[in-house]
Amino acid sequence: MRNCFSIDLEDWGQSTLGPATPLTDRVVRNTQRMLDLLACQGVRATFFVLGLVAEKFPDTVRAVHAAGHEIASHGYGHELVFRLTPEAFRADVRRSIELIESVTGVRPRGYRAPAFSITERSLWAPPILAELGFTYSSSVFPFAGRRYGIPTAPRGIHRWDSCGLIECPMTTAQWLGRNWPVCGGGYFRLLPGWLARTAIRRVNAEGLPAVIYMHPYEIDVNELRELKAAGWAIPPKTHFMQSLFRGRIEGRLRKLFRAFEFETMGKMIERWTAAAA
Repeated sequence: MRNCFSIDLEDWGQSTLGPATPLTDRVVRNTQRMLDLLACQGVRATFFVLGLVAEKFPDTVRAVHAAGHEIASHGYGHELVFRLTPEAFRADVRRSIELIESVTGVRPRGYRAPAFSITERSLWAPPILAELGFTYSSSVFPFAGRRYGIPTAPRGIHRWDSCGLIECPMTTAQWLGRNWPVCGGGYFRLLPGWLARTAIRRVNAEGLPAVIYMHPYEIDVNELRELKAAGWAIPPKTHFMQSLFRGRIEGRLRKLFRAFEFETMGKMIERWTAAAA
């Protein structure tokens, strides 16, 4: 069973404080560290690139592409989809496509919504993605989250009923009759590493590939302390929760890469499409 390791290529500020937060060059350093780790472990990943990053740091996106990783779109400005009108969403995503294509020479086939914000409030979005030429999306979290999630969504790869777009949802493990997120971002950082590996084995035993997601900043141990020292206004709770256990991420990833096989999401979608034909 091959799984997918994916990276949302964005800076910490846009992800956590809001889309108006300025980019910093930490995203360049952190992405290079992630590239070095992936190269050491022989893993090819899918990078969902924020248009802002491609615009300000094109050489970083070129380096990701040159290393053999798949380049996909994360939209332009990290705006939550359910807060946009369909027209604004279309413009945001189209801008990201144009930037990525101008930097890499490749038109992205995949898209991931910022903060998994294709929810029941934005079910109009998949047909727009199909209209813009995307083959697949990885934007849905099939669990009942506080900020995002569609608990009734299928846990495996599937097509949207409203269009031909293929959805590759984030991985959840079933326990006590509910779906639980364990394989990415803060869940991977705050929960024990063995729990994520156990969840992946259980998901694979169901015949489902696992989709793991991370951000480059999650291996930056000193980021929040240094940003706060530079004058950033970071609430104490946010500082504590966003810093906790960052020092453990790199070691956990090495164990993850040794325990499982990984491929890009594009390759995974191609195999699924061939099997479904």
